[in-house]
Amino acid sequence: MGRRSTRGAGTRWRSSRTVWLYFRFPLSFREVEELMLERGVNVSHESVRRWCAKFGQSYANALRRRRVPLGDKWHLDEVLIQIDGERKYLWRAVDTDGTVLDILVQNRRDRAAARRFFRRLLKTTRSVPRVIVTDRLRSYGAAHREVMPSDEHRSHKGLNNRAENIHQPTRQRERAMKGFRGVGGAQRFLSAFSGIPPHFRPRHLTTATYCRAETTTRFAIWDRITGVAGPPAAA
Repeated sequence: MGRRSTRGAGTRWRSSRTVWLYFRFPLSFREVEELMLERGVNVSHESVRRWCAKFGQSYANALRRRRVPLGDKWHLDEVLIQIDGERKYLWRAVDTDGTVLDILVQNRRDRAAARRFFRRLLKTTRSVPRVIVTDRLRSYGAAHREVMPSDEHRSHKGLNNRAENIHQPTRQRERAMKGFRGVGGAQRFLSAFSGIPPHFRPRHLTTATYCRAETTTRFAIWDRITGVAGPPAAA
């Protein structure tokens, strides 16, 4: 029984660290394999791929459940991405503090797509904003009147920089991965990606001491949600 428990703990630690490496840094599965080997941990790139697919979303969801209360002003934006050579649109919503509320990859950016994203947001967050801020895309106004008519809608290009800036990490990762291979894979990766890296990037840093303390705390939270007590003992 003891051996089985130790082996299970070791697997949890390996999967936790490989998922963290893959989503936190612009690394390929083989590069994660190499970094783990440098630490004396032998895992294959195929195991890294399976663990990221199996645990990435659940870890991101667990982090989202621990986040502070959402702001009541939501910023929405959509950006063009290439998936297997085809044009798709990544819809994203953030609150006033820049916390990503949800993302959705869709084929279009028409009223039906905006309406689908609004309804998904309400279901995912289980809350209703006081104000939503968008650019001047008419699809937002039409969907707003249909789904959230009681909320204030501010439509102005200059007001929506917060949502537009949050696309930058996705662009960087898209280039590192040389594009996405399919809509489903892009949705799964970006949904986990929008939840895991921000957890390890504290905002409003003041000193190096504070930064280290806050990062240590966030690693402790990560270990709790992934079921890890610490590094596995050497064989």
